[in-house]
Amino acid sequence: MASRTPAPDRRREELRGFLRGRRARLAPADVGMPDGGRRRTPGLRREEVAVLAGVGVSWYTWLEQGRDIKVSGDVLDAIARALRLDRAEREHLYLLAGLNPPQAEAGPAVPITPELRRVLDAWSPRPAYVRDRHWNFVAINDAAREVFGYGDTDHNCLVTYFTNVRYRSMHTHWAAAAPGVVARFRADAARYPGDPEFDRIIADMLAVSPEFAELWPRHEVSADAQAVKGLRHPDAGELVFEGTLLPLADRPGHHLVLHNPRPGTGTQERLERLMARRGLAAAG
Repeated sequence: MASRTPAPDRRREELRGFLRGRRARLAPADVGMPDGGRRRTPGLRREEVAVLAGVGVSWYTWLEQGRDIKVSGDVLDAIARALRLDRAEREHLYLLAGLNPPQAEAGPAVPITPELRRVLDAWSPRPAYVRDRHWNFVAINDAAREVFGYGDTDHNCLVTYFTNVRYRSMHTHWAAAAPGVVARFRADAARYPGDPEFDRIIADMLAVSPEFAELWPRHEVSADAQAVKGLRHPDAGELVFEGTLLPLADRPGHHLVLHNPRPGTGTQERLERLMARRGLAAAG
């Protein structure tokens, strides 16, 4: 039986191929350097990449050869700039070098794409929404508004969970689920230690919610991507959903949150009747 290549060796082999491939696709003119005469192989030379990145030629050569050397994020960023790497390639470089990729900076709020909006609409009559890294609602479909009672004043999942009286009264296991909600928010906040918006949200919640103020000092964390949500809707009755968080690769920190009726609970049938009645009322 063939032996497997040890993971560190495989990673260093991938790093060699990746750096050589990124170097080969660039011409000196692409980075503002003179041609330097005939080249035996296409692309930049190792010496040129080292100069562009501000690192020693020997050190860069060792990195590209996959030797076991110490690297830092600052140096990897310099190499990423020299090789004109995009965000995905920069993250790949970090992983191959054995470092955790830095979290992407929060960009300005932008509307969701028409394609993502169609996904939300197509998910009806099941509830769905998009939330950002701070748990702010970015987009909500009509089913989520109807089922969970989200209104115009609901802008953040965490804030709604602890301060929306209607939502809280409908949630059949609110107190039992609250620790998990806080634990997931703490885990998300820890990914962005330099983001002051998390500090603002936490301070506000500590001031307005005694329950949050009791749970936050526990320092519990959770990375669960699935959760069961039960509620007692005033018109539809008992509803139980399985919620799933799906990260959006093109929007760092954003998640598409989909809710599926839990089998065997009658939720699917009650949900369809509820949304059908709402559709008839809107049409009338």
